[in-house]
Amino acid sequence: MPIYEYECRECKNVVEQWQSISSDPLSICPECSGEMKKLISSSSFQLKGGGWFADGYSNCGSASSSSSGGSSGGGCPSSGGG
Repeated sequence: MPIYEYECRECKNVVEQWQSISSDPLSICPECSGEMKKLISSSSFQLKGGGWFADGYSNCGSASSSSSGGSSGGGCPSSGGG
């Protein structure tokens, strides 16, 4: 189960809560009964070692930018063309 962080809009109390994805978010602060908002935290997930990203997939735009008459993005999925 993921850990979610919430902050009270009134007293700024921060609460960490283990919740399933299908659970309702916290809405009431346990300290002052104020309104809670969900915080966005950085993830601990990291890609390490070899693989598609480390093997040059992320550099697919650099080869096409040096070719003559090439379009920007070079067909990269992350180029935003659509």
